[in-house]
Amino acid sequence: MKIVLKFLTVITVTSLPIILNAQDRQPMIGQEAPSFTLKSLNEETYSLEQQRGKYVVIHFAATWCPFCNAEAPNLEELYKNYHDKGVEVILVDVKEGKDLVEKSRDRFNFSFPVLLDEDGSVSAKYAPPGVQPDLARDEVAIASNLIIDKEGNIQFYSLLDTENFDAKLTRVKQKLDDLLVAAK
Repeated sequence: MKIVLKFLTVITVTSLPIILNAQDRQPMIGQEAPSFTLKSLNEETYSLEQQRGKYVVIHFAATWCPFCNAEAPNLEELYKNYHDKGVEVILVDVKEGKDLVEKSRDRFNFSFPVLLDEDGSVSAKYAPPGVQPDLARDEVAIASNLIIDKEGNIQFYSLLDTENFDAKLTRVKQKLDDLLVAAK
């Protein structure tokens, strides 16, 4: 509980001016997504490069994050509705132990890969410069959703924005729909 309160306090008090319009700013759009290779809870190795030719939704999460937990059921729904359309969903858990993350996966019944960013280095790569400067770089991307296109470029990036928080992932789904229509 203390960690949740710390997270919410830091975001609300020190970063409010920066994050109020975070979803509108869409950082890193058009840039090549930083590469990574991580292990899943099932001990399988996943790399972003393996996903080339597919659209990939990446959600950075932590089990203590209330925003991540609010989005979790909708991530599973998104996976089920878009997987047959060539869309992969990957959850990257930041700096938590495997046992704790497994409980969360089981709680939400995720059927997509849950990867462990044990040292936060992958999450830190996805922290846009200058955004939420008072947070550790590996904490910036927590509760963020990205869409990576078939060529490996970032096409959508929603940073945590408490004012416009979209637990139902409406904007992610709309962007996926737009990308899928444009690809036909």
